[in-house]
Amino acid sequence: MRSNHRDLKKRAWAANLEIARRGLAIYTFGNASAFDREAGLVAIKPSGVAYEDLSVEDIVVLDLEGKIVEGRLRPSSDTRTHLVLFREMPGLGGVVHTHSTYATGWAQAASPIPILGTTHADYLAEDVPCTPVMSAAAAAGDYEAETGRQILDCFRGRDPSRTPMVLVAGHGAFTWGKTAEEAVHHAVVLEEIARMAFVTRAIAPGAARLPEHLVRKHFERKHGADAYYGQGEEGRASGEERSRRRAGATIRQRPRRNGRPEDI
Repeated sequence: MRSNHRDLKKRAWAANLEIARRGLAIYTFGNASAFDREAGLVAIKPSGVAYEDLSVEDIVVLDLEGKIVEGRLRPSSDTRTHLVLFREMPGLGGVVHTHSTYATGWAQAASPIPILGTTHADYLAEDVPCTPVMSAAAAAGDYEAETGRQILDCFRGRDPSRTPMVLVAGHGAFTWGKTAEEAVHHAVVLEEIARMAFVTRAIAPGAARLPEHLVRKHFERKHGADAYYGQGEEGRASGEERSRRRAGATIRQRPRRNGRPEDI
């Protein structure tokens, strides 16, 4: 029987494959989800399925309370974290969680990533925030939902659309975006700025934060009211369409595990 939610599942599937393709995850580390806000449905990677074995049919669809709407497998163990973020953060269309090396290194150090250069400032105008280490009482309860609540607490007074990433102390990284594709893009950016910050502090342990005038210049030229970086909304729309076509080609070319072409 053909899925009623195939487009949503394809978006989540493509985002999960992109996590692996970009080198952000090995084996079953990490997960991506896509959210249809109008329908109130989330599509997410199933738990414990390796990326190379993942098919569109494996993706699990749930409502915002965690009830499975479609899927034969258990959803990611991090599902409740994703659901908390979708319920409480307006504008999100995708969430990504990874244990990518450098971002997770900073998370394990329970340290924000300092804004040391303009690459970082091109994407956010502050340090990458890091939650506190979770308490024993919180971890003994609904651990994954508590992880989501920790992120929400960390974002009190912050705009998640301007800071689309966070480190969870001792755990790993979460990123988000208006789409699942954008959430993966932010995960790639986070890993790169985490690596750059690590290298900078290895070369010069006392390296200072980028001066505020440069932070503001680089952030505002890309995200401000008078932004002039890139090709504007029309150019971005064309780029997104090219990305969708590439993803569609990938889906059509990918065989099933039994060797037959994927049915789209």
